[in-house]
Amino acid sequence: MKKTVIDRGDLLDLPAYDKVRAERRKQIAEIKRHRRIAVGPHATFHFECYETMLYQIQEMLRAERGGDEQLKEELAAYDPMVPKGSELVATVMFEIEDPVIRDRFLSGLGGVENHIFIEVAGAKVMARPEKDLERTKESGKTSSVHFLHFDLDKDQAAKFKVAGTRVLVGIEHPNYGHVAILNEEARKELASDLT
Repeated sequence: MKKTVIDRGDLLDLPAYDKVRAERRKQIAEIKRHRRIAVGPHATFHFECYETMLYQIQEMLRAERGGDEQLKEELAAYDPMVPKGSELVATVMFEIEDPVIRDRFLSGLGGVENHIFIEVAGAKVMARPEKDLERTKESGKTSSVHFLHFDLDKDQAAKFKVAGTRVLVGIEHPNYGHVAILNEEARKELASDLT
């Protein structure tokens, strides 16, 4: 069964991590390959799992070397992004290189986190933003990064696991409406998160 919680015992100390880092990067790149879904020209969904979040924590600890206090903060930040049973979890990034165009785009995308969904065999599951993270400012400008949960019920989770099930990932904001169909490899990879 896949792990759903990261604890300090899962992490390597920095010298041990440095020894396996190159191999770990290759493994994570392969895992992420079927977890990265483009939705329209500017949005990319990165579906997270135990392995991607463990890697993220290890990399943050390596980069900042903040010790035990940093470890507590990283666990508090990233463990909630590990799927816990019948949910999928995604980091959604709006990526536009030109800062002027990006700023204008994000200014018209306020509240987008309330317009993001997964559809499993015709049943729509709206995103639930990560708690305590306000991603849209009062001005109406949204963040370029959103942390989202998709809570599937038992029936939706069961259907998601069936080969050939049609799964859509989409955004239906008035200023950005796009949908992507998961290919079978991506559906199978994400289905492994559902216990």
